Amino acid sequence: MTDTTRRVTRALLSVSDKTGLIEFAKALAGHGVELISTGGTAKAIAAAGLKVRDVSELTGFPEMMDGRVKTLHPKVHGGLLAIRDNKEHAEAMTAHGIAPIDLLVVNLYPFEATVDKGASYEDCIENIDIGGPAMIRAAAKNHDDVAVVVEAQDYQAVLDELAANKCATTLALRRRLAAKAYARTAAYDAAISNWFAVQLKDNVPDFRAFGGRLIQSLRYGENPHQTAAFYATPDKRPGVSTARQLQGKELSYNNINDTDAAYECVGEFDPKRTAACVIVKHANPCGVAEGPDLVTAYRRALACDSTSAYGGIIAVNRTLDAEAARAIIGIFTEVIIAPDATEEAIAIIGARKNLRLLLAGGLPDPRTVALTAKTVAGGLLVQSRDNAVVEDMDIKVATKRAPTDAELRDLKFAFRVAKHVKSNTIIYAKDLATVGIGAGQMSRVDSARIAARKAQDAAAELKLAEPLTKGSVVASDAFFPFADGMLACIEAGATAVIQPGGSLRDDEVIKAADDHGIAMVFTGVRHFRH
Repeated sequence: MTDTTRRVTRALLSVSDKTGLIEFAKALAGHGVELISTGGTAKAIAAAGLKVRDVSELTGFPEMMDGRVKTLHPKVHGGLLAIRDNKEHAEAMTAHGIAPIDLLVVNLYPFEATVDKGASYEDCIENIDIGGPAMIRAAAKNHDDVAVVVEAQDYQAVLDELAANKCATTLALRRRLAAKAYARTAAYDAAISNWFAVQLKDNVPDFRAFGGRLIQSLRYGENPHQTAAFYATPDKRPGVSTARQLQGKELSYNNINDTDAAYECVGEFDPKRTAACVIVKHANPCGVAEGPDLVTAYRRALACDSTSAYGGIIAVNRTLDAEAARAIIGIFTEVIIAPDATEEAIAIIGARKNLRLLLAGGLPDPRTVALTAKTVAGGLLVQSRDNAVVEDMDIKVATKRAPTDAELRDLKFAFRVAKHVKSNTIIYAKDLATVGIGAGQMSRVDSARIAARKAQDAAAELKLAEPLTKGSVVASDAFFPFADGMLACIEAGATAVIQPGGSLRDDEVIKAADDHGIAMVFTGVRHFRH
């Protein structure tokens, strides 16, 4: 190419989302650009008083088959794919009456939105765009000559270049738009293929694709030398990706990761049944509690480990009220996330300008079926979300002594929390509050001892006569491979244990529990979290 700018003389516009369409079309017409369009887009442009040529006039064929066939034609794709400086291409265009198309504006049928609203199988199929992706990919391939726009937010960039370059676009812009176009069609196809896998109940399709829309670029990743960005997937799960940020600094990579961990954990607690609060630090809960109201739940969660809570993330499962807001701002906190907040609570949080307040609009359902993915060298590990809920488990008493009603209530609470703590996990709980958390240790015994030691530190800070692990219950995310881990919990004061069971040495562990008069139940479900 001798000239990297390309004049726009003809544009084809075919959009499902008509945001900004008329203004953009008027501006193009003002530059003398010929407008070609399809169906509803053409009607909208014509209704605005603009001259527009219907694509059927261009191709010589009417739209047919309920609009399934309208742009799949050589006069469209030839106009997009022809290399302008190629003599043979130019001769073919002349021989077949193909006019160049210099600008393509297409946004796709709303497949993701159709699925999200629970439409029928047939409606979802009809919202799979065929002509749109074909045109987008053609224009993007030929970006040396053609500009392609796949969303309204890029209209202004095109108009700015047309104004600055005598109705021409630069190669730099066309390349950027082409890269975005392929990313858009890739994300679109990923949404369709994953939907098909769900319909077919195919948990391991031969190919697996994931795609997302940029929410925000981040200043850096986990560490300042790492780049990072935050993307939204078609999964509309309530949480940090769907939340409105009312105030505070921009969220960091670690803020987002920790906030997600906190909100997923608090989603385990039905707000109709109880108020609940989760405090997270470095992706692990450092305090979780239920209560009759949010402020009580917060204070009880904070008491578990007030040192770690400094600079942490706080999630609540009910509308944040003024009393809870006043208590929370008593220590330095990075983020608060809630389903909603009262105006008074919002005003109270507003006094802390750097404190981020996120309102998610709902709670994540812990039973929802979905996928999670993790990168490894050269691959992706994909699995179904851990949607096991303790209320749905067949809990069996393994020891001579069954837990009391109060112990069983706390055991279920502790196992709910264990699901959201890095393995190996030990959770001590008492009166529906965590009193010691041991996370992420290579040895389960170490997790038990660390959690007990944290309870001792908390007792000293609260000026208690003894740590709250005395008379507590304990949850383990996986079975005790030996009795030593459970014996460490008993030494800390636990009177009842909940664990999955399934160890080769279950009999040994059960005997140790019986020898100490401890109640132990098996869930049959493991909650590893690596």
